[in-house]
Amino acid sequence: MRISARTDYALRAMAELADTPDRPRKAEDIAGRQDIPGRFLFVVLGDLRQARLVVSVRGPDGGYTLARPPAEISLADIIRAMDGPLVSVRDLKLTGLAYQGAAAPLPDVWRAVRTSIRQVLEGTTLADLTAGTLPDLVRERASAYNEDVRTYPHG
Repeated sequence: MRISARTDYALRAMAELADTPDRPRKAEDIAGRQDIPGRFLFVVLGDLRQARLVVSVRGPDGGYTLARPPAEISLADIIRAMDGPLVSVRDLKLTGLAYQGAAAPLPDVWRAVRTSIRQVLEGTTLADLTAGTLPDLVRERASAYNEDVRTYPHG
């Protein structure tokens, strides 16, 4: 799984909106706080609006707000709105996917990867982020990552 800049910006912008769900936030304010290019953020917010994750509010006190409470928006919702499915293998459905010979077990690996990613991203909401209380599963897996002494050039 690769997190694009677009998705990273969307997640960070949504976290900012979740931090103050009771009032609209201006795109310029979000861009400044999160060091996101302003023009890029306007495109991202437009995509989030089309996905019905944010609403725009007109007027001098306008800006953007979440379309639902932070506890009802998962990180998976945001990622899907930006980039589509969380995990895909050549855009094939994993149900019924079969390979032959020595690669026969590989579809089960893809299914396990998809399930693991879904558990983390669907189980973590914007409310979890803003409260600083990530789900146990996320904290456990982050800790396991931090304890892994191997280093890779790309993470």
